[in-house]
Amino acid sequence: MRIQPMMMDHPCQKRNGYTSVGGILLVMARLGLLSGLIMLMAGCGSTSKTPATSASEVAMEAMPKAEPKSRYGNMDSYVVLGKRYYTKASSRNHVETGRASWYGKKFHGRKTSSGERYDMHRLTAAHKTLPLPTYALVTNLENGRRAVVKVNDRGPFAGNRIIDLSYAAARRLGMVNAGTARVEVRSIDPRDHGKDAKTLLRLASANSQPPKTRLARDRVYLQVGAFGNREHAEQLKRRLVSTLNAPVLVKAPLADGAVAPLYKVQVGPLRSSSDADALGRRLTALGLDTPMIVTP
Repeated sequence: MRIQPMMMDHPCQKRNGYTSVGGILLVMARLGLLSGLIMLMAGCGSTSKTPATSASEVAMEAMPKAEPKSRYGNMDSYVVLGKRYYTKASSRNHVETGRASWYGKKFHGRKTSSGERYDMHRLTAAHKTLPLPTYALVTNLENGRRAVVKVNDRGPFAGNRIIDLSYAAARRLGMVNAGTARVEVRSIDPRDHGKDAKTLLRLASANSQPPKTRLARDRVYLQVGAFGNREHAEQLKRRLVSTLNAPVLVKAPLADGAVAPLYKVQVGPLRSSSDADALGRRLTALGLDTPMIVTP
């Protein structure tokens, strides 16, 4: 369904001057423009259905493949909240570092700026300027986890964030509880990088999950969270102390002048990697992100 273009340029706008209603709804909802959202929903007369997601589809890898640019979302420029953004013609050599956020259930099933339905259980992302779609390797610089995502949406338009990740991607990177994380975004789109995409995909697959085994002689800890605010770390520590029969500590950041010092919440030392794995499963069942096994 289409409507005539709005006065404001928009990331969901087609090159021929029409605008995707679904894309507008998603971006307006994410910007908090509820009154405009209600008016548009009334004009449409229907709402999108949430797609059923089978267990086999949960957190499926985003497999880089050469795809044509989306029909929607690839205009030369657009304006949101008074700021103009210029989209990139190519993702070649795109590397940037900054804060990542994530979005989830509230937007599940709605149309993205590219016209695809947002599925919170797939490894996707929103970016303000990369071509749609683009495949990118995202690395959480706070814990080393990696994930390959398909960029199929526009955003984020709040704060200093450079990329908005799906719920599945945020879980893969271990940042659901924290909400944001410092990341590196590196394009590996096959259209622009050829065989490098396969190499980086293998690297991501090998490193996107925390190690499962350690030598028995090592002192093993489970890192449950990392926070820029010490009080948040202490709150998690108190919650764990009341639940677990194991020592919990907040590891203060090193005084090395780091830009973003982190207070790390760790459980241990534990007797073995088997104990760490068992405790990790218990913490996951309590709703915490999958902990990382670390050694001093």
